[in-house]
Amino acid sequence: MFAAIAAAFSREISKRHFVIFGVRRLVGFVSIKGVLHMNMVVTDGIDLMPPAFVDGLDDWSSADGTPGSPTYAGAANAAIVASDPDFGACLELQTTTDPTSLRYMGEVPVIAGSYIEVKVRLKVMSGAFPSARIAAWAGGAGGVHIAGLDEFGPVETMDTYGRTYEVSAIVGSGNRAGVDMPWGTEPVYGHFGLDLDGVTGSVVRIESVEINDVTSYFHRKLMHWVDVRDYGAIGDGVTDDVAAFEAADAAAEASGQELLISGGTYYMATHCTLNSRCRFEGKLVMADGKRLQLTHNFDLPTYVDAFGDETFALKKALQALFNFTDHESLEMGGMRIQLDEPIDVYAAVGNKDTFANRRVLRNGQLEVNAGSAWNTEAFTSTASYSSGDQLVLSNVVNIASIPVGSLVTGTGVGREVYVRDKDEGLGTITLSQPLHSAPSSQTYTFIRFKYLLDFSGFASVQRFQIEGVEFGCFGDASGIMLPKDGIAWHIHNCWFTKPRDRGITSIGKGCNGMSVYDNEFLSNEYNTLVQYRTSIAFNANSNDIKIRNNRAVRFLHFGVLNGGGHIIMGNHFWQGDSSVDGERSAGIVLTQKSCKTTFSANYIDNAWIELNNEHDVKANADAGTRAFGTLSLTGNIFTAGDTPTWFTYIRLAPFGNNHTIDGISVVGNTFKTIGSGVIDRVEGVDTSEGSFDHGATKAVTFTGNSFDEVVERTESPAVVRVSQTGVSASWSVDLSAKLPFGGQALGVDAVMPQGDILNGSNVAQYIVPTAQLAGNSNVALKWGASVKGTVHLIARVDLPS
Repeated sequence: MFAAIAAAFSREISKRHFVIFGVRRLVGFVSIKGVLHMNMVVTDGIDLMPPAFVDGLDDWSSADGTPGSPTYAGAANAAIVASDPDFGACLELQTTTDPTSLRYMGEVPVIAGSYIEVKVRLKVMSGAFPSARIAAWAGGAGGVHIAGLDEFGPVETMDTYGRTYEVSAIVGSGNRAGVDMPWGTEPVYGHFGLDLDGVTGSVVRIESVEINDVTSYFHRKLMHWVDVRDYGAIGDGVTDDVAAFEAADAAAEASGQELLISGGTYYMATHCTLNSRCRFEGKLVMADGKRLQLTHNFDLPTYVDAFGDETFALKKALQALFNFTDHESLEMGGMRIQLDEPIDVYAAVGNKDTFANRRVLRNGQLEVNAGSAWNTEAFTSTASYSSGDQLVLSNVVNIASIPVGSLVTGTGVGREVYVRDKDEGLGTITLSQPLHSAPSSQTYTFIRFKYLLDFSGFASVQRFQIEGVEFGCFGDASGIMLPKDGIAWHIHNCWFTKPRDRGITSIGKGCNGMSVYDNEFLSNEYNTLVQYRTSIAFNANSNDIKIRNNRAVRFLHFGVLNGGGHIIMGNHFWQGDSSVDGERSAGIVLTQKSCKTTFSANYIDNAWIELNNEHDVKANADAGTRAFGTLSLTGNIFTAGDTPTWFTYIRLAPFGNNHTIDGISVVGNTFKTIGSGVIDRVEGVDTSEGSFDHGATKAVTFTGNSFDEVVERTESPAVVRVSQTGVSASWSVDLSAKLPFGGQALGVDAVMPQGDILNGSNVAQYIVPTAQLAGNSNVALKWGASVKGTVHLIARVDLPS
C-alpha cells in the first residue's frame, strides 16, 4: 500500500501540493515543497493543504476568504506564471489596494491541542516594496467570526528585487512561546493566506501558501500528554482557566493521555473536576471555597504539586475527600506536612455539616511548627447548672468568647468534660457529660487545646479512618479532635508523638463505636513526675469503643471512657516516673459505673484501672440506681516498681454514698511488683467521694490470679486455711485480707476439715459447724461443742444472684 501511495505521490508532485487522506500511522514521509509533514493528516485524515495556484484561482479570495467574498479568478491584477526560475509555476499579483489580501477559501480545521504553521515564499519583481505578513480569519461553529483574536503574523519588510523572502506564522489553541496567533478553543477553522501592506503598484510573485502541522514543535512526545495551554489556558494568575482545563481534561481522558499543567500560575474561579491523570509543572490559584477534584491521581503529592503550599494543598485535598473524587481514601504518599496552625477540617471542607460515607486519610506525617497559633486558650465565665437539665450550662456570661471543644473545669466537674455546642442567642452551652456535684451557679474555666486535625465543627462524621499517620505534636499541639457526633471511626497504625495536652479528644458522641488500634502514644511528659502530669492519650463519651494493641508511655491517663460496651485488649501502657515510692495515676478511667466492659491481655505498668461514676449527676444511690459492675478483667499483666505500699492495680471510686457492686470478674491475671518493697494488695476502694453498701454485693469473681510481691492475695470465692489450736465452740475467721474491695463475707460455700476435729481429750469429733456472718469481713464457725483442728473454708464476698 505504501508503494502505491509513493507512486501516486511522485506523479502528483509536479501538479500540486499533494495531501494524503485516510491513511493511518503513515510515518516517515517528509515535507517536500508543499508535501505535509504532519501527524494530524496521516493519523486523522485531515486536509490542511490548500490547492496549487495552477489548479485555479477560484479557491483564492482577495478579501477574507469567507463564502461569497471576491476571488482572483479572472482578476486583472492576478496571473499564473508558468515557469519562474525560483518557484516554477506560481502566482503573480499586482498590489492595487492597501492591503492587498490573499486568502484560501477552504476551511482549514483548527483542532484544540494542535498547532499549524502557515508559510509563504514570495519575491518583489518591480514597483514599490510592500511588507508582507501571514493573515487569517478565525471561524467558529456555524460560520461565525470569532472576534478579538490575533489574526496577523509577524511583518516581513522586503527591500531587494528578485530575492526570495519567507513569511510564516504559527496558529494554535495554546498561549505558548512561539505561537503567533493563540486562538484558544473557540475557533474550529480558519481562512489563511497573506497580506501585502504599505504600497500599491508592486508586482509580487508568490510560490504557494503552505500549511503544515507543527504540533511536534511543542509536544516532543506527541500524543503522550495533553497540555492545558493547548486548550486556551493563559496561566497569568488572573484569567479564569477552568474552561480550558476542563476541555483539555476531556481530550486527555478520551485519548487515555496524561493532562499536563505546564509552567504558569492558573486562576481557577470555580470548582474544577479533572478525570485524567494530572502532572503539574505550573501552580493553581483557587479560593478556599472552590474545589479541585482529581479523580485519577487523587493523592496529596499531586495536590502539593498543584498548589505549592503544603498546608493549603492538604486542606484542598481534604475538601475534595469529603466531596466526590471517585476515591474513598486520600493517600499522603509518606509526605511530612509542617503546619503553622491547626487544620480546621470543617472549615476546609466548607460545604458540609454531616458526612456518612467511609473515607480514609493514610500514610503521612503532620508536624507542628511552633508558634502562637498553637497556644492554649483559657476563658472564665459564670454559669448556672441544674441537675434537671444535665448537659446544659445556662446564663453563660460572655458566651461568644468560649470556643466549642473547650475543656470545662470547676467544682463538681469530672474529668474530660467538654463544650460540645453552644447557643449564643439562648446563652447556653451543651456539655459532653453531666456534672456530678456542681453548685447551681459558679465560675467555670474553659480551656481550648489546639489540634493538628480538628473536626469539631462538624455536627456528625461517620466511618472516618486515619491510618498510618504520625501526629508530630512535639509539646506544642494535640492530635485529633473528633466531631460532635458520628460512628465507627478507625484510628490505627498512627503515632502520636509528644502531644501537649491530648492525643485524641471526643467532645460528644463522635467516638461512638470507635476503634483505636495499633497506635503509639508517646508522652511529652516523660520526665515529669506523675503528680504534675496533665496529658491524656484519649477519651471517649459513647458506647462500643475498641481499644486494641496500643502502646502508651507516661501520660497522666491512657484513657478516660464513659459509656459501655468497650473492648480493651492487648494494650501496653505504663505511667511510672523516676521517683521511689512516688505518686501513681489511673491508666484507664471508666466513668460509667455499669460499664459493660472487658479488659483482656493488656500490660498495665505502674498504673491502675479505675471504675467510678464521676459523670453521674445522681451521686447518691437509691433503689433505681445501677450498680458498679459488668466489668471483666481477664488474662492481663499488671506490674509496678518502686511504688508505695498503698498502691493498687484495680480501684472502685464511688461518687455519692450507698452504691452497690454487681458483676465484676477478675480472673487469670498476673500481678507482679518489682523494685523496692512490696504492695499490700492489688485492689481497693477510694472512699474520698463516696461509699458502698457491701451488704448488697453480687456476682463478684476474683480468682485464678497469680501474685508476686503482694502481701494479701485477694480471692472470691476465698479459700482460707483456718487452724484452731485451743478448743472452742466458736471459731472466728477474719477474711478482710482475702475479700476484694473491702467487702463483707456474704456467704460460706464450704468448710472442709483437714484431718480430725478433736475435743479437749484429743478424741475425734464427727460434727458439722454452722457459719454465722457478722455483717463485716468476719465469719464465725459454730461447732456445738468445744473443738480444735484445721479446716479449709470457702467464703464469698457476694450474695447469690
